[in-house]
Amino acid sequence: MLDVGRHPKINLMAYSEIENIEGQAGSFQVKIRRKARYVEEDKCTGCGACREKCPTIVPDAFNLGLGTRQAIYSYFAQGIPSTYTIDPDYCRQLKGKKCGICAKICQADAINFDQQDRIVEFEVAAIIIAVGYDIFDPSPIKEYRYSEIANVVTAFELERLSSASGPTHGHLERPSDLAVKAEIATLAKKAEKSLRTLEKIEKKFGEASPQFYEKYQRGQYPDDEDRKKWAEKYTAHLAVMEPLEALQKQAEGFTVAKRLAFVQCVGSRDLRFYPFCSGYCCMHSIKEAIIAHEHEPETTSTIFGMDIRAVGKGFEEYKLRGGNTSRITYVRGRVAEITEGPNQNPVVTYEDTRERKIKSQEFDIVSLATACKPSKSIIGLSKLLGFELDEYNFVKTSPVSPVDTSVPGVFVCSCAGVPTDVPVAVAQASSAAGRAAGIVFKLYSEKEQAVA
Repeated sequence: MLDVGRHPKINLMAYSEIENIEGQAGSFQVKIRRKARYVEEDKCTGCGACREKCPTIVPDAFNLGLGTRQAIYSYFAQGIPSTYTIDPDYCRQLKGKKCGICAKICQADAINFDQQDRIVEFEVAAIIIAVGYDIFDPSPIKEYRYSEIANVVTAFELERLSSASGPTHGHLERPSDLAVKAEIATLAKKAEKSLRTLEKIEKKFGEASPQFYEKYQRGQYPDDEDRKKWAEKYTAHLAVMEPLEALQKQAEGFTVAKRLAFVQCVGSRDLRFYPFCSGYCCMHSIKEAIIAHEHEPETTSTIFGMDIRAVGKGFEEYKLRGGNTSRITYVRGRVAEITEGPNQNPVVTYEDTRERKIKSQEFDIVSLATACKPSKSIIGLSKLLGFELDEYNFVKTSPVSPVDTSVPGVFVCSCAGVPTDVPVAVAQASSAAGRAAGIVFKLYSEKEQAVA
């Protein structure tokens, strides 16, 4: 990615959207909306001082709401270009309120609240569609209770929890524990504020609140309005402190998740949703289980699946290594139901098809390997360019050339065309680049012949 950002002949247009495309192979006119960052890209050094001082905390979409970020943010670590963006939906200044702290703190003078969207136009010879895929929402699969049980997560959510750049810095903490910690932080902030108020009152009367409150309850100040207000504020403070102390005691027992379950084919190979295999899910679950074991050697993982489709070069060996060295157990069986047990632990009920028995097992976290869903942006692109989609809304390709769409000069790669894993996606990308380069070469050859 760094090489792409530095390449003199590659124009990387992040934070942009396609507005319109016209023309044909060899001469496409493309209009692109460069969205306003409210930060000048050529001035921003990516130091992060603005982020550190921004007072507005919002949910982090990149981490799927498992963490938070500021209203001025970098979408993810090592992003290209290395510049910050102000979110107009949350920024106080852009909402008409007084703030502007980021502009005051920025030594590069990169903040520009007056920046507007820009439309730029290019003429290109070929187009490659590589929009990726969307995450299937498993909520409609009621038996897995994804939206009801806190510690049932998607594979992507588990990926962010186990990532060093994620909300837990690579420590595999349970979402239910994270919710408790967030509540502790909220209550602690309220307690600190009420404590400051009580300290002012205590200084005024020269007495500590607990001693005063004991006297007040005995009816020692029946007609004193000031002390009545003092008692009300102390009562409100206790109403915050009691649950805070209870949650703090509960949090003392928190540890990282050590018993993991991976449920395969959630939405994939399922006639209710997508009957095809998504291709990458099996190896992704194995990889996550291995990484979890590397972080915490006591971790054990159970992967539930109808079968494990380790079809790539070296994949079967990787699968076996996970079982032999990373405490992974492979269970051949379809998970029937997930319920919630003690301590918010998910309980998986499944049929072990080898033993032909119904079993239940308790885990700390259950990860759902969700289906590869076509990108929601692909329908709009298909209308602009006129290429065909298949019955699932993946890009329809030529049976003899799997990166060619129904429109000459428009090519596709990776999960925009078919669910696939990384090695195949890389091969497809190289193939699509080669097909696009062929059109460019032909165009220049024709121009040279015309000149000659």
